[in-house]
Amino acid sequence: MSDIAAALSQLVYVILGAPGSGRREVLADLIADGLVPAEERAHVYLPANEKPQSEDEKIGAASITRMAWNAELQMLVADAPPSEATHIFIVLDGRIDPVDQLEALKPWLAAHSLPVARILTVVHCQLAEKHPELRTWFDACIHFSDVVLLNRREGVANKWLSDFRRRYEDQYLPCVFELVKNGRVKNPAAILTPEARRLSQFFDATDWDNIDLEGVEIGVSEDDDGESIHPIDTSELDPDDQPPSEPWLERDASGRRKQPLPDIRKYLGE
Repeated sequence: MSDIAAALSQLVYVILGAPGSGRREVLADLIADGLVPAEERAHVYLPANEKPQSEDEKIGAASITRMAWNAELQMLVADAPPSEATHIFIVLDGRIDPVDQLEALKPWLAAHSLPVARILTVVHCQLAEKHPELRTWFDACIHFSDVVLLNRREGVANKWLSDFRRRYEDQYLPCVFELVKNGRVKNPAAILTPEARRLSQFFDATDWDNIDLEGVEIGVSEDDDGESIHPIDTSELDPDDQPPSEPWLERDASGRRKQPLPDIRKYLGE
């Protein structure tokens, strides 16, 4: 166990990806070859709406439960993990908007005092190559990810793979890209190293946590009593004086996402 892992009582790993991308195969590999059997115990949350798979029998976790998505309340529902679990793996529902789920996951984690160690996206390369319309779906997932695992590469052109990866590298995203072969990664322990490599700061602790800014107007006053306030354009403010910006989470006045994602269910051919 690393010194970083030892300093944290329970580590959370969130796994994103489309159905059929091999998320559960990768999960089984991470648990089998990434954890120390005598010291570390895994607890796994699987999506309540996804059917059981043969790979589930190979996961090898000490315990497995289901996490349900409540569409009406836009929240995730699950019991707290067992206290003896050192590593908690949460596989989010591949058919539901990943940004909605990540947004709902944060208060659930806070309620159980659970820190995010890493977020992983397992890319279904065949699906991504066939449907370029899903680019924004993958963009959103990768924005929140520390590690991007390229899987289901059979029959996919090498040029497409290179272009897909280069697109994010050209944006200087700090996340790590790795290939998956036969459901396995090269170094599972390295993948599980709890070192943040994601662009998003959404799950990072900040001084803005628990501060309610609803109804607060940012501006300057022309008089001493502070009553005559003129709004300031937020672009003129020092970024350090503002909450971290998360473009994929932003909503317009009607409550809709400013950057909506395509409904991936239309492209799954089920």
